[in-house]
Amino acid sequence: MRLSLTGEQDELRATVSRFFAENSPMRRIREVIDGDLGFDPALWKRMTGELGLAGLAIPEQYGGAGYGVVERSVVLEEAGATLVPSPFFASAVLAAEVLLGVGDEAACGRLLPGIAAGERIATVAISESDGGWGTPVQTSAIERDGGWALTGGKTLVVDGMAADFFLVYAQTSDGPGFFEVDASAAGLERVALRTFDPTRRMARLSFTDCPAVRIGADVTEKLAAIADRVVTALAAEQLGGLRQAMRMAVDYAKLRVQFGRVIGSYQAVKHLCVDCYVDWELANAAVRHASWVADESPAELPAAAAFTASLVGPAYFRVAETSIEIHGGIGFTWEHDLHFYYKRAKSSQHLLGGTASHRSALVSALGV
Repeated sequence: MRLSLTGEQDELRATVSRFFAENSPMRRIREVIDGDLGFDPALWKRMTGELGLAGLAIPEQYGGAGYGVVERSVVLEEAGATLVPSPFFASAVLAAEVLLGVGDEAACGRLLPGIAAGERIATVAISESDGGWGTPVQTSAIERDGGWALTGGKTLVVDGMAADFFLVYAQTSDGPGFFEVDASAAGLERVALRTFDPTRRMARLSFTDCPAVRIGADVTEKLAAIADRVVTALAAEQLGGLRQAMRMAVDYAKLRVQFGRVIGSYQAVKHLCVDCYVDWELANAAVRHASWVADESPAELPAAAAFTASLVGPAYFRVAETSIEIHGGIGFTWEHDLHFYYKRAKSSQHLLGGTASHRSALVSALGV
């Protein structure tokens, strides 16, 4: 088991961190989230072209670089630390993991090269009215004229307005499966959702006899393994935001003066900063372990992923909340950047089912 980065992985971290700091500062992020797209196409082109980030963890036979979950987690951590608004999580994580997890070679060969190159943006549509992952689905798929037609709806679709195509989870007569739906398909309606977190756009999809292409067969038994890798990726992104919120708290505690002393010299504030550090240390170890397990010991991933997700989500929100408390009144203002981390922490905590579902998955994985 390895909980520290190799020299090459640390160089990747430094490169990505520097790239995001130089090309996606918070002032630019504020401009982007006020725009129509919700992400910067020029930045996305550089991320996928110059750095090849979208294809980092995609196998070489599908146009990727063939690295593992650990390297992708490094990128996600730095993306989470800067809150860079991009379709990386939706396309390079969600969609790529579904395609690889389903194991349809023809679909992988047809779709993954475009995802790896950043030429096509993909996302996954699973959640319905309850917002869960893989819960009983109402969206149906019916064979028609040698193809398939979808009817129903999906919600909380990450980057649903920016996507070029969707991987939609729907019910068939022989079990649930994934279907490829082009963004321009007849019978598809997309509506942008107004969400708590402005740095991550979401959409609602409606299907009315919408033409689709089936990917693989019944994927019921494969969905859990896909989810384990996805929640590990989300935890890595959360870890970056947690780290940044902690740093903002400590930096402010060293700077702010009250009653003739910096507030960091007061024991109560020291305790708050230490609590943040403890949360970061535990979260960091959990993410490193789950990422390593995903690459080296997949059989252990269900327990590792569930534990990491149930730990990191609440820890991120707790640190963001504590950081606002340390900042005092200024931490609540729109002008300060901290509220973006607070909102991302809460939205991410519930993005893939919520803490309760992760704890339930952990209990099941441990056989308790």
